[in-house]
Amino acid sequence: MKKWSGFRWFEFAEGVLLVLLGIFTLARPASALTGFIVAYGAVAVIMGVADILLYVRIAHFTGFGPIVSLLSGTLSVMAGVMLLVYPNAGKLILSVLIPLWFLAHCISRLSNLNKIRFFAGEFPYYFTLILNVLGLVLGGLMILNPWISLLSVPLIIGIYLLLLGVDCLILAFSKLGTRY
Repeated sequence: MKKWSGFRWFEFAEGVLLVLLGIFTLARPASALTGFIVAYGAVAVIMGVADILLYVRIAHFTGFGPIVSLLSGTLSVMAGVMLLVYPNAGKLILSVLIPLWFLAHCISRLSNLNKIRFFAGEFPYYFTLILNVLGLVLGGLMILNPWISLLSVPLIIGIYLLLLGVDCLILAFSKLGTRY
């Protein structure tokens, strides 16, 4: 059996954490806004580190994609650290941070779609494409109307975290980490 690369293990761990966090958010929506700001901050840091690791792994490719991974990863880490250090401030600006996080992560994944198609195959490519276009739409809606974000954050985030987790698990079990 071929040994998994570090990228695949990290993607697998990220996927499992996102699925668990999504399930927990859907199971306890009332406490999601108050008790889990720190957990969302940790996930944002992990996702940001994953984007930065993706940049490091594909830095030898040229183009727009790797730089976007680095920038969105840095923004995700910064947003996550802010949520970890100031959870009360996170509660107040959650309606802005979560949409920005959605947008940054979706742009990062969309900018690397050609590599996902080449290394992982057709199914992960189309799943990632559809999921991240949906994330862009949700992020845009939440920025345009903060009340949507504020009132439906637990439901939107829970479902989206589940989908992001499944996306990470699909990429972890694909050939994406084997050809670098």
